[in-house]
Amino acid sequence: MSETAISGEVREIGQVAAPAPGTWTLDTSHTRAAFVARHMMVTKVRGHFDRLSGQVQIGETPEDSRVEVTLDAASIFSGNQQRDDHLRSPDFLDVEKYPTITFRSTSVKQTGPTRLDVTGDLTIRDQTRPVELKVEFEGVERAPWGTTVAGFSATAEINREDWGMTWNAALETGGVVVGKKVTLEIETELNPAQAEAA
Repeated sequence: MSETAISGEVREIGQVAAPAPGTWTLDTSHTRAAFVARHMMVTKVRGHFDRLSGQVQIGETPEDSRVEVTLDAASIFSGNQQRDDHLRSPDFLDVEKYPTITFRSTSVKQTGPTRLDVTGDLTIRDQTRPVELKVEFEGVERAPWGTTVAGFSATAEINREDWGMTWNAALETGGVVVGKKVTLEIETELNPAQAEAA
């Protein structure tokens, strides 16, 4: 895969403008770590985490890149106070005992011009399990005020019971109140670390 430099923060890989190697940080104002879960077998509940931090080490090749993200578990928000309090309780995230959720990548594989499979360790309630994120590179742009931003989106599906979140209640029809499968949806903008510091 050929590479040519465009500027200090942008390069071209093949025919795709891509972020230059180095440390890029999550722009928390333009990053959303969200989830979707089934409720009562007939609808979906959506939520997200309000507080997070992280960085991406962009490598010389996509495979050399690394990701680290930390979520504040207590910042979970689904639009309903009673439900959010339950999600923070020992039945689910147990935020008093386990205040953070972390993801650290272990491998990156490019599967298309703008697509990546990012495998990593997801730690919830002090239990670590591997998760594969399907990542789409959305592009890199220069903002009117001079900074460079790179955008990525990602999805994954997990079984919450793998992390010890087994609470449920049976329905008369044979179903359950909360589905086991949870879809993760991530949208993020990255800034070069030196721009973030400035």
